[in-house]
Amino acid sequence: MKISADLIKELRERTGAGILDCKKALEKTGGDIDKAVEELRKMGIAKADKKLSRETKEGIIESYIHPGAKLGVLVELNCETDFVANTKEFKELAHNIAMQIAAQAPSFVKREDIPQEVLEKEKEIYREQLKNSGKPEHVIEKIVEGKLEKFYEEACLYEQAYIKDPSITVEELIKTHIAKFGENIRVKRFARFRIGEE
Repeated sequence: MKISADLIKELRERTGAGILDCKKALEKTGGDIDKAVEELRKMGIAKADKKLSRETKEGIIESYIHPGAKLGVLVELNCETDFVANTKEFKELAHNIAMQIAAQAPSFVKREDIPQEVLEKEKEIYREQLKNSGKPEHVIEKIVEGKLEKFYEEACLYEQAYIKDPSITVEELIKTHIAKFGENIRVKRFARFRIGEE
């Protein structure tokens, strides 16, 4: 099937992907633009995964103060070059992540950041809740694992559903930007302040 230049142009405008990638995605999906967008996302995330081990020594610190000035967030978003750190799109990403932190109050960036004692305490609470359920031990352990996954989704920024598009996680949002910029990007740390909270 011959892919028209107009179709490639439309896909480029929607995704910001390169001409060749757009052409490949459209050929693979038989010219279906919506499927091609999905295909590009998959390709981008696969490319982004390869960049995750690269060092990030540049970046910005973004702040978000919620209207009423009773809630504020500082987030450090890192990338590989000063050039990317100074782009409007990178700053926008940092701002959206700061808003995510304000709205969803994660405690950690990733699940690897959670101290072992916190995980043990959570498991203990879940086991205690199920103690008198009459369920066999192996079933209780499966339920505990399921509850732990839910805990990760709430407590870890990267695993939260993105507030502006709940069909993706914050990690997937970051990976689409890694694919777009061709650089590794990561949230190094954040702080959330709320009046009256310790």
